[in-house]
Amino acid sequence: MIVDTHCHLHMDYFQKDRIAVIQRLKEHNCRFLLTVGIDVEDSERAVELAQKENFIFASVGIHPHDAVKCDEEALRQLRQLCQSPKIIAVGETGLDFYRNLSPRQKQFEAFEAQLALALELNLPVVIHTRDAHSETKEVLGSYKGLKGVIHCFSGDVRDAKDYLDLGFYISFAGHVTYPKNEPLREACAYVPLDRLLVETDAPFLTPVPLRGRRNEPTYVKYTAELVARVKGVKVDMLFQHVFDNVQALFAIDMC
Repeated sequence: MIVDTHCHLHMDYFQKDRIAVIQRLKEHNCRFLLTVGIDVEDSERAVELAQKENFIFASVGIHPHDAVKCDEEALRQLRQLCQSPKIIAVGETGLDFYRNLSPRQKQFEAFEAQLALALELNLPVVIHTRDAHSETKEVLGSYKGLKGVIHCFSGDVRDAKDYLDLGFYISFAGHVTYPKNEPLREACAYVPLDRLLVETDAPFLTPVPLRGRRNEPTYVKYTAELVARVKGVKVDMLFQHVFDNVQALFAIDMC
């Protein structure tokens, strides 16, 4: 069994071989895959793909890079997309002060608008945060009752503790396998198994030993193997915990 809790399988990176990628997922007994939208048009494509396979679900949102696109019409369209039973989360949304591709004020506005939408629809949120942990935690702390996941976690043990205290799950991607990321592995060791997820963020962040290639969802096994070693469990047990956490977080029953 494998589980990929965050990827972008609907994107053009997979245009030529998406069918083959999905077939490989089936051969690896993929129990769950979440393909994540980053703007309205991209989210529509995520929904379209999710409707084709029982084990694929989608999340719809506006990435902080595209925060300037988050106006009332975009929010109306996201709300409408969320009527699909294959939509199980809002996002990815959040703050990115590393690239700063949208003005910071616009990022805050788009972030809070989508958090409000998630609360309105009783959906979890998929959070992107880069070089903005303090600000992200401050915003999330003001939305009581919100649940979700810190995707592609990049913080330290203190950040992990703070997000856990806020009730969030924490997801580790391929960069936890990179040799220089020891602080990230320390955070991984800290996060309890019942609050931990793994992901690819495919086509990005290809894990060791395949760095340099386009990432794809089946490569989640390499990240899971590293996380399992850090946690002192077998990889099959790690995936079972992740699968259980997926069902708890996203309120779905796939037994």
